[in-house]
Amino acid sequence: MSTATAPSPIPVAVAAAASNPEAGHKLRLFLAYLVAIALIVGLGAYGFDYYTAGPHDRPFMAKHALLKPSGRIGIKLGMLGVGMFLIIFLYPLRKRWTWLGRIGVSRHWLDFHIVLGLSAPFVIAMHSSFKFHGFAGIAFWIMVAVSTSGIVGRYLYGQIPRRVNAAEFSRKELQDIQAKMADQLAEQKVLRESDVRSALRLPSQETVDRLPAAVALVYMFLLDLLRPLRIARLRSGSLHGSEYLTTLGGLLVTKNRELERAIAIAKEEAALSKRILFLSRTQQVFHLWHVVHKPFSYTFAVLVLVHIGVVLMMGFF
Repeated sequence: MSTATAPSPIPVAVAAAASNPEAGHKLRLFLAYLVAIALIVGLGAYGFDYYTAGPHDRPFMAKHALLKPSGRIGIKLGMLGVGMFLIIFLYPLRKRWTWLGRIGVSRHWLDFHIVLGLSAPFVIAMHSSFKFHGFAGIAFWIMVAVSTSGIVGRYLYGQIPRRVNAAEFSRKELQDIQAKMADQLAEQKVLRESDVRSALRLPSQETVDRLPAAVALVYMFLLDLLRPLRIARLRSGSLHGSEYLTTLGGLLVTKNRELERAIAIAKEEAALSKRILFLSRTQQVFHLWHVVHKPFSYTFAVLVLVHIGVVLMMGFF
């Protein structure tokens, strides 16, 4: 007589990833960040005494044979960095190669493009054992500039609302969505309309249109930065007694589901209203960003190839 065995429990995150492609992407992205952080922190902790030692002391340290740029670990970090760059450049190539463009979702590619773009400078810095002199140093600082501009680009990309397939919404579609949210806010009876309007207050379209592109970008960023405080003030208007303490004056969510639902709609409408207001400026700055980001990226790629060529010619392998 056989005995039935209970099925092995499946982790909740894995089960959700199997049934929901978006949840699967978030899980893979989380794991990618986890691996990148573990690698960088682990190597940094292992080589901390070597990397912080003076250049004259390093050759006499036991880790020198491992961590110097041509050492057993150092050279592998260089190879890892090159591999990361090859994958990073697949993202722009995907827009040119039709067969590659059919694979996956553009937004998902961008997410992994960013993970690699953020972690690659750390890997290369450890490959060079934090020596940024000469030709390799120029390549490194260009790489840092590309990575930093990538962060700005990702912020701009997030300000242009898109569908799942990365196609942009039209302004009319966005305004229709905003109107539906406004109706939902008007129907709720938890938040006072005057408080909601105060929390959602934005500059006029004429004011935004007159701003220089760089100032508009900073203004947009500050609005995003201050929104949690404005939402906290909106929430605090409905708090009573000890709720001021338990929610830190409205910064944290309450147990009032009706209030939190109204707050969620207000937050979403505030973010959408700002995106519509700055949409034309965002698209303009995003176009200019491409003009700057691409030449830096291609220059860096050329410098990397020259660096690899010089290393091979000098017989480091």
